[in-house]
Amino acid sequence: MRFLRVGPLGAERPVLLADGDADGGTTGYDLSQVTGEIDGAFLGRLLDGAGAEIAALAAQGALPVLDLAGQRVGAPVARPGKVVCIGLNYRDHAEETGAELPAEPVIFMKASNTVVGPDDEVLIPRNSAKTDYEVELAVVIGRTARYLESPEAAAGVIAGYALSNDVSEREFQLERGGTWDKGKSCETFNPLGPWLVDAETVGDPQRLGLRTVVNGESRQDGSTADMIFPVRHLVWYVSQFLVLEPGDIINTGTPAGVAMGRPGTPYLQPGDVMELEIDGLGRQRQVLGKA
Repeated sequence: MRFLRVGPLGAERPVLLADGDADGGTTGYDLSQVTGEIDGAFLGRLLDGAGAEIAALAAQGALPVLDLAGQRVGAPVARPGKVVCIGLNYRDHAEETGAELPAEPVIFMKASNTVVGPDDEVLIPRNSAKTDYEVELAVVIGRTARYLESPEAAAGVIAGYALSNDVSEREFQLERGGTWDKGKSCETFNPLGPWLVDAETVGDPQRLGLRTVVNGESRQDGSTADMIFPVRHLVWYVSQFLVLEPGDIINTGTPAGVAMGRPGTPYLQPGDVMELEIDGLGRQRQVLGKA
């Protein structure tokens, strides 16, 4: 099942994408009578079996049909409580940046108000010279997770997955002192979506292709199979240090090809166009503006 939120910023409505429209169709079912939002409470209901009930309502014609053509698509999760990020989680990305492979996952945080829609404008911060892109698989949490006993137990708290762009300002991140968060939490720095796809539909999250194109040029072309620490390990590991709550997001790292790792590749400028996709999770397109 594929869930999304459509409508103007701050007035999005929850929608189930109709079967057969996953490759760009424009028909959806309005879920407003089922839930007010795609948030932590709704994600918990999904893990408790609400997906089957919603599918039955759609099949029975009990949900209003929406024409999604021309409508803005918002982030598929309403204002996450936390955005937890994993750094250097692909071997080729660690190598291109000259970093040693981490012995344990590298955790940093991203402000939750960075999350915007998949096609919303991304703003280059004031005084920025090194704004960069990062296509990532986002894990969406559906149940509270604290001190999970094993990576296998993580499967029980994952509601689904989404496409994420962990936009980063490298000078702020690495050259201005302090933690990585400084270069990760600028406004609009986390386009998310278009869809939240439930875990059952995705199946194995370690077999997904990820790609980024900038101004028509292929920059990233990788696979989640190349993660150093797989998804379930990450959720288990993070739960040993942070309490994960329904609606939280974990960005799981990016493959090689970022501007920082490609000598001679220009960083992003106003007017540039980023296009990102992950197999089965849809596509994003953002035009760069200026803060």
